[in-house]
Amino acid sequence: MNQRQPLPLTTERMFVQRFSATRRGARLARLLALHQFDAWGTPYGSEPSDNAAAVVAELAANAVLHGRVPGRDFELALSVPEPGSLLIEVTDTRGEAPVAPMAPAPFDESGRGLLLVAALASTWGVRQRTPAAPGKTVWARCPA
Repeated sequence: MNQRQPLPLTTERMFVQRFSATRRGARLARLLALHQFDAWGTPYGSEPSDNAAAVVAELAANAVLHGRVPGRDFELALSVPEPGSLLIEVTDTRGEAPVAPMAPAPFDESGRGLLLVAALASTWGVRQRTPAAPGKTVWARCPA
């Protein structure tokens, strides 16, 4: 059996891509993130890969649903800031920061996305962009 060895940590362990602010763009972001995690040594189907993909899916969905500005894309940035850690950043052009996650009522059909991110990520937060580039970046650090 041919075992894949993880790549050595270099500055090349970074992935940045813009996507259309559509459901299709969010789905593509998740699929490309899975591919990139696998290339960096976090294999498809592993718990860290599945958890990080769920975080990408939630942050991308939020960018599409809540951060969308007509005619503007969202950006996904992935990196390995240190061995054993994946940094996920999703940037959109709407400046409002997400509200702190609170448990929704039992029969609410939405409102659990950031709770999921908080549960799966070791840490997460929001960073405002500069006035020259409006919007925000929601980031999460997940174990690899």
